[in-house]
Amino acid sequence: MLQIGKFNTLNVVKQVPFGFYLDGGDDGEVLFPTKFAGADLKIGDQCQVFVYHDSDGRLTATTQTPLAEVDECAFLKVVSVNNVGAFLEWGVDKDILVPYSEQDFPMAEGVSYVVFVYFDDETGKVAASTRLRDFLFEEGEHFAEKQAVELLICGRSDMGYKAVINGSHLGLIFKDEVFKPLRIGQRTTGFIKRVREDNKIDLCFQFHDDNARKDLAEQIIDDLEAHGGISTLTDKSSADEISKRFNVSKNVYKKTLGALYKQKRILLDKNKVTLIK
Repeated sequence: MLQIGKFNTLNVVKQVPFGFYLDGGDDGEVLFPTKFAGADLKIGDQCQVFVYHDSDGRLTATTQTPLAEVDECAFLKVVSVNNVGAFLEWGVDKDILVPYSEQDFPMAEGVSYVVFVYFDDETGKVAASTRLRDFLFEEGEHFAEKQAVELLICGRSDMGYKAVINGSHLGLIFKDEVFKPLRIGQRTTGFIKRVREDNKIDLCFQFHDDNARKDLAEQIIDDLEAHGGISTLTDKSSADEISKRFNVSKNVYKKTLGALYKQKRILLDKNKVTLIK
């Protein structure tokens, strides 16, 4: 069965002056333009090609690699906007449409967005959507705590950053867990921090168990000793400053400072941390 919006292995059934036709089964023949066909291609050969509808609505094959296939998310740039929606650069000769009904907010030319590429059963064509929650799962009961996952940063909220998990789920990275610059469209690795009682997914970039906190505590003490027993990197410092010095989140750093304070190994005030000798 032909999979429109994905790569297919198809047989060459006809040669014409402008290329070849491939066997698309029940969907009919698929045009394979000369510019993509190899010089030695002949009837009966098999081709690994990406299939989509061209600007004239014809099923077309290409050896170009799209930036996303059907059922995948990608960070794509708007190249034009008209009365039917926004068109995004797709990596093939035809741009992909985000209809107005699939836009969470008006899309602007020249701006890139994280979208989900889907096959529209009503039109029989491939389209894209910024309404990720309509296509991805938000409940993650099958994920395990501390499980490593691939993330695509897809949005911001008052609480932190939203991310696509392994291309199939949506999760949240709370602001306190962010210790390095993030941008929309960035792909990175992370971890399942927890699956909440409502099965929504919280994410993080590192775990700090008791042993890891002990290691960080000793790093802080070593840093204080190297700077004469005083540091201006307090629990009020920015997450960026903390990340540059210790490569941990502000939340983890604050908890470790608190533990050192309770152990009477340091003194804390608004402007400095002092080592107790």
